[in-house]
Formats: sequence, C-alpha cells, structure tokens
Amino acid sequence: MTTVNLARPDVTLLLTTEGIIQEVTLADALSEERVEAWIGYPWLDTVTDVSGDKVKRMVEDASTRRVSVFRQLTQRFPSGLEVLMEYTTVRLGEGAGLLAIGKSLQAVAELQSQLIAAHQAMERDYWRLREIETRYRLIFNASSEAVLMLKAANLRIIEANPAAISALGLALQPEAIAGREIELEPEERESFQAMLQRVREQGKAPGFLMHLGPEREPWVVRASLIKSETGPVFLLQLAPVWTKQFCPTGNKPIAIEKLIERAPDGFAVINSEGVILSANPALLDMVQVGSEHSVVGERLGRWLGRPGADLTVLLATVKRHGVVRLFSTTIHGELGTDTEVEISATGNVDTDPQHYGVLLRDVGRRLPTPRENKGLSALQDSLSERVGKTTLRKLVEEAVTVVERHYIDAALELTDGNRTAAAEILGLSRQSLYAKLDRYSMDGNSEKASDLSN
Repeated sequence: MTTVNLARPDVTLLLTTEGIIQEVTLADALSEERVEAWIGYPWLDTVTDVSGDKVKRMVEDASTRRVSVFRQLTQRFPSGLEVLMEYTTVRLGEGAGLLAIGKSLQAVAELQSQLIAAHQAMERDYWRLREIETRYRLIFNASSEAVLMLKAANLRIIEANPAAISALGLALQPEAIAGREIELEPEERESFQAMLQRVREQGKAPGFLMHLGPEREPWVVRASLIKSETGPVFLLQLAPVWTKQFCPTGNKPIAIEKLIERAPDGFAVINSEGVILSANPALLDMVQVGSEHSVVGERLGRWLGRPGADLTVLLATVKRHGVVRLFSTTIHGELGTDTEVEISATGNVDTDPQHYGVLLRDVGRRLPTPRENKGLSALQDSLSERVGKTTLRKLVEEAVTVVERHYIDAALELTDGNRTAAAEILGLSRQSLYAKLDRYSMDGNSEKASDLSN
C-alpha cells in the first residue's frame, strides 16, 4: 500500500478490469487506516451490501465507456469505519486496468446536519418570540394600569393600551393613536422634559404629578427607557392620584384634597409596594423636603425608623386586616430631625391596584401614659425592695427578663400574634424570638408579662 499527502481525492484504488484491488492510496485524513488486506480482493467486498450494485455498474461503465458517472456509496474500512464517499472510475488504457477515485462526503453530511439543526433552532426561536409577543400584547391590552410608549427622538406616541387611551380622553382606535403628542399643561411641560432627561442619564426618575385628559385629572407618571430596533423608547406608567372610592357621597375629589392638604397631621396615599402617590404639606414638613415631587415615587419606608422593616410590617398588617391603628415608629427627616409618630392606615384590599391611605400623627410631645408610668414605677419599687437581699448581677438579670417579656408581649399584641412581624419589630431573627418565647414559657399570642411586683 502507498500513502501520499493528497488533499483530493481521499481514496484512490487501482483495479483490474474485473474490479480486483491492486493498489490503494489514501489521503492524510484516512492515513491511519490499515487497508493492506484489500489487496487482491474485489472492490465489491469493501463496500456495504446496498452499495454493491453501484460498484458493478461503475466497473462496467469504465470498461465500456472509459469513464463512469459519479455515484455515492458507503466505503467500509477494515477497522470498521464506514464513510459515505462519492466515486468515479476511469479506464487507464488497454490492459492497464481501472482507476477508482473517491471523495469523502462526511464533511458535507456534517454541514448538512448543522444546517438542518440551525434551521430548526431558528424555527424554535421564531415561535418562542411569537409566543412572547402574543403574551406581551395580551398583558399590555388587558392591564388596568395606563401605559404609554413614546419615541425618545420626538416624544410622539408609539402605542397606548386601552386604559391609557381612556385616561387621555382620546376616543380613537389604538391604531390611530400612533404619532400623536401628549397634551400637557404649559407649566408642566418643562418639568416633564426634565424628568425624561433624568431617565436618559440615570435610567430612572421619581414619579411626576401631571394633569391629563379632558378633565385635567391628576396622574402620577413614572418613566423608564427601553431599547428597541427602531431606537430608544420611553415607557410611561400612569397611576391615578384620586379614585371614586375617595368620594362615596359624590362630592368632587378636589374638596377632599383641600381638606387633606390643610390637615395638621401627615397624610400619604401609597400603593401595595409602599410607593408614595400623593402627600400633604404636613408630611412634607415631617420628612423635611420642600415639594411633593420630591417624595412622589419614593417608598415611605425611606423615612421610617427602620427602613424596610417598619414598612413591611405596616403593609402586611393592613393587607391582612384592612386597617392599622396606632403603629408607633419614628420619622427621620432629610435634615436630621427625628419625629416620633403613630401611624394609622386603611385601604380597600379589593381594588386593583391596591391603594392605602396613611395618617402619621406627631406624638413626640405626648406625656407617658399612666400604664407606662405604673409599669416603670412597679419595676423600680420591686428592684429597690430586693437591694441587699441578692446580688447586683441577679437583679440585672431579673430586670432584663421582665423588660424582654414585656416588649415581646407588646410586639405580639401589636401584630396580632404574627411572630415573623413581631421579630422584625424587635429587631430579632425569627429563631431568636422562638428561643425567647420558649425560655419565658410564652405562647406568643396575647400572653401578658408577669406582674412586676411578684
């Protein structure tokens, strides 16, 4: 056998006119195959059974017509390797025999397989994209929240859902909305442009109060910037500040709005995530900011005593019971002033989206209640009577026990027995609270601390 470095063909066979192999030449890709056993055997015996007829025809064609047509057959090597190849045979001359030249089609077959796999992947991606687009379209049109999409280049409407069309008072089909401009109050146009510029630079901006529609009703507008094939797009979400549920008697919302603005206690309207939708001047004084625009779109928990924890407990309680009374916490002002407040909140949990009214009353100057004074005095008298009868360390341990039992019981009473919420109020992990409940033999619901005089 002779092996030479040929790029083409992959297999060259020197045959007799009867098709007996006399010499084999392999390309580098097949040079490791040991084909010495082919010498002296019919070419017919080195291919698969289904390829035998093709070999016979090629030998006959070359013998009678000098050159055979190209035929595909599967070449079987002694190692067991089977390769799809394309052969042609040529007669070398009178009595010189035949030459069979074969080219491997394995690379072509692999490319065809890859092409089929790529085509199938494209089909799957296409249908997945269509499914996502259909789902987006259904959610976009069915959403009760007004949503607009504006082209960032000229601020013209690209698309609006039915809720937004109704909010803007446009009696048009959705297709006719594209290309229109939002009608803004002249004094609000500059602020609106400033909000969009901030979104371009920072990716987000606090909500902005605007008056839209034929009635010029107040809406809180939040914007975000998204990318699309045709260029950047602003996504505007419109949330109504006042709804009919605030006016059960049919009075105009503006009358209630003026009363709340003049209230001496802080008042805010928040959504189910704790984001402020509206705030009165008294609340602005508590958090020490100059305008309502500075708080709209921010979470109320930003200014509460324990950011996150107090708001989580407040929302969990109002969602569960529909109302919260006398929730004690602290308001941290932007200028460093702390104000002790009691919070009451209520809302209609059946509305979508859910809105809650939150009343914050300053109780910083309120005198301690008789109950608090009695408890402190009883604890002081009890410890004073035991001075000299036990060690200071023992007295301190007993005082800590009484105080811990008292405040754990108060937290459980405030949260209606919700241990997770009580742990958040006390600044403990849930496991630590369970350990203390077990240590003091408390059931965690409404068990009162033991009498301090015992």
